[in-house]
This record gives sequence, C-alpha cells and structure tokens, in this order.
Amino acid sequence: MSFRGFSRPNATSGMGVADHSKDTFLELKRKKAYRYVIFKIDEKKKEVLVEKTGGPAESYDDFTAALPENDCRYAVYDFDFVTSENCQKSKIFFIAWSPSSSRIRAKMLYATSKDRLRRELDGIHYEIQATDPTEMDLEVLRDRAH
Repeated sequence: MSFRGFSRPNATSGMGVADHSKDTFLELKRKKAYRYVIFKIDEKKKEVLVEKTGGPAESYDDFTAALPENDCRYAVYDFDFVTSENCQKSKIFFIAWSPSSSRIRAKMLYATSKDRLRRELDGIHYEIQATDPTEMDLEVLRDRAH
C-alpha cells in the first residue's frame, strides 16, 4: 500500500521504503547512472532514504570511504568485471553494513528492516553482510561475482 509517496511500514517488515529510494536504485540498475547508492533509516519518518550516491566514475575505495565508521547503512554497489572469457559483466551487490562499533539499537533496527528493503530492490545479484571492512573487501566481491 502506498500513501503520500512512500510505503507504510508494519510491525513485521520494519521500515517503509521511500519511492525515491526505489527510483534511485532503478537508475543505478537500468541506466548505470550511479556506481553506488547508500541508504539510511530515518527513524522520524520511519522509512529508508537515499543518503548518498556515487557517480559512474567513482571507485570502490570512494564507496567504502563514504560508509560511516560507527553507524549502520545499507548500500548497493554496481560491480563491473571481465570474465575469464574476456566478457564485460556487471553484478549488483546489496551490502548490509553493520560495524561492530555501532549502537545496539541501530544494529537491531537495520537487521529488522533489511528484508523489506531487499524485497523492494528487484535485481540484486548478491548480498553481503559486513561488520568490518575486510568482510566487504573488493576481493570478496570479485570472488562472489565469478
């Protein structure tokens, strides 16, 4: 159900997902308008919003630097690579960033809302849950994509 531009949350699904969040993801997926999108939960509005986008030329290092060190976020990253057959491919990763140093309340809020957001973003190839940067290193993405 949609009301005033966003999906309403219910007790079992966590936060609602803003239409702008879904539209931004579609621009990444279909138009390659972004390399990555970082989402955050707005507790007052009770919905998932776009916090930051990275242009197509931005690197994976730019993406990881944009994630907060001590707070949870969701992100999608469009990973381009070349296969062993020399074909250019692209895979979209959903990353649930929940650093060990973040507040317990934030970890719980993001954990309970993840599935709802994940269902709304159709076209994700792989999911990674990371509590520190090594769990989402570029090599991890390469290994999963091949």
